[in-house]
Amino acid sequence: MSTTTSKAAIVTGAAQGIGRAIAIRLAEDGYSVAVSDLQGQTSLMEEVVSSIRSNGGNAISVVADVTQEADVDNLVQKAVSEFGGLDVMVANAGIAVLTPILETTIEEWERVFAVNVKGTLLCYKAAAREMIKNPEKGGRIIGACSLAGKKSTALCSTYGSSKFAVRCLTQSAAAEWGRFNITVNGYAPGLIDTPMFTSMNSRIGQLTGQGEAFMETVKFFNSALQRIGTPEDIARLVSFLASKEAAFITGQTISVDGGIWFD
Repeated sequence: MSTTTSKAAIVTGAAQGIGRAIAIRLAEDGYSVAVSDLQGQTSLMEEVVSSIRSNGGNAISVVADVTQEADVDNLVQKAVSEFGGLDVMVANAGIAVLTPILETTIEEWERVFAVNVKGTLLCYKAAAREMIKNPEKGGRIIGACSLAGKKSTALCSTYGSSKFAVRCLTQSAAAEWGRFNITVNGYAPGLIDTPMFTSMNSRIGQLTGQGEAFMETVKFFNSALQRIGTPEDIARLVSFLASKEAAFITGQTISVDGGIWFD
């Protein structure tokens, strides 16, 4: 049975980590939330939905592969059908790899770009098509960038290139859709305590031979706040970008990294 609401959001890659925190925060803000991820993440998605509902919120889970246009279109239509509209799209789904350039394969490059760039493009397009139908209301489109999308490093050519592309896409979308009262912004996390961070930390340890010492060095010498961030740190920024207080902010990709990168 559908529930019409004045505030509805979609969050992709929402089964765990940053996406999970964003979905829960938006639900706390009063949004009905479509929690989306891959088929293999169904049980984790349902845990997020259960957590939201147990706290009095409204949520559904929708399986979608963001690299497939039909899946993304279906995700948007299910949210609209269930909630009566779409106010916020958070294109959070992404993958990361750390590989020296000389060892980078075309298959790996294309896989990362399919999720991080094509997936973001499809989410932006599908959300904008729906939001353009009601330009008085407009909407908020928010994409996942990264510290690596502002300053890349060794081992980060593939992942960093994909996140630089997300910044470009975000700026172009903001320029094209502003006249429909749609804002398009991104968030650029630094070191955040998530399963992806744990995997990347282990990978860097393997490649550098420094183990956990590498990230400890980055944390204490490159971060002004000298700590690893939490998914909730990112969710708070997304909450603001989705709010009416952010109505005059668009085309921006905002760093949330504890002071590693200063714009």
